[in-house]
Amino acid sequence: MPELPEVEVTRRGIAPHVVGRRIVGVKVRESRLRWRVPRAVRALAGRAVRAVKRRAKYLLLDCGDGHLIVHLGMSGSLRLVAPGVKPGKHDHIDFSFGEQVLRLRDPRRFGAVLWTDQPPEAHRLMRHLGIEPLSRRFDARRLHALTRKHRTSIKQFLMDGRRIVGVGNIYASESLFLAGIHPRTRARRLSLQRCERLVAAIKQTLRAAIRAGGSTLRDFVGGDGARGYYQTRYWVYGRGGKGCRRCAAPVRRIVQGQRATYYCARCQR
Repeated sequence: MPELPEVEVTRRGIAPHVVGRRIVGVKVRESRLRWRVPRAVRALAGRAVRAVKRRAKYLLLDCGDGHLIVHLGMSGSLRLVAPGVKPGKHDHIDFSFGEQVLRLRDPRRFGAVLWTDQPPEAHRLMRHLGIEPLSRRFDARRLHALTRKHRTSIKQFLMDGRRIVGVGNIYASESLFLAGIHPRTRARRLSLQRCERLVAAIKQTLRAAIRAGGSTLRDFVGGDGARGYYQTRYWVYGRGGKGCRRCAAPVRRIVQGQRATYYCARCQR
């Protein structure tokens, strides 16, 4: 699933090409995504895009009188193509900007394209979202305060979007490795000092992934169609049974909340 780095890579890739430009046409070839594409999306022709923002794993195209909300789902991508490029089987929606087309590809149709004329933070999908991990507000004291009442493991806590948004499974494992924290550690047992290490690790991991164009494990591509390459730099994720890149001990794999977790028992305590 595209996480915060992949969505941010997409935002940065498409923003220079659509901000200040007018939508001249919308083509919906398949409206049955996670939620049916509303009629308001089809009527966006004539509106200009003022900004492309991101909240958690949602892209927000500000059209002045409302926002187009795009979620990439499990395997979606949003990229720029020339008008004459023939759509593929899973290319469900085109937003035409004249000499360029912003095209949504979503093989599993778990993504979403919605419209709201209310402030996006009030939308039902976003009103309960947690803190942005790359914001200045996310620091050691904030993480320490957030974790005090939670008996859940720190790995599962990091993946709870009501607390912290967008970290996701891959980047939670990678961040915990960098911070030297065992993924089964109960969240409320983290000291302020360990929270400081973990915050720094999360920010370092997410920023490095963004610089690398995100992770492409299957379908993800950025706005220019390029694949990400951060997956070639993973410390532990997907490396079960292989030697730790730091100490050579075998990387272990466990399942937490029905998701695979990877860690080094020697480096993470």
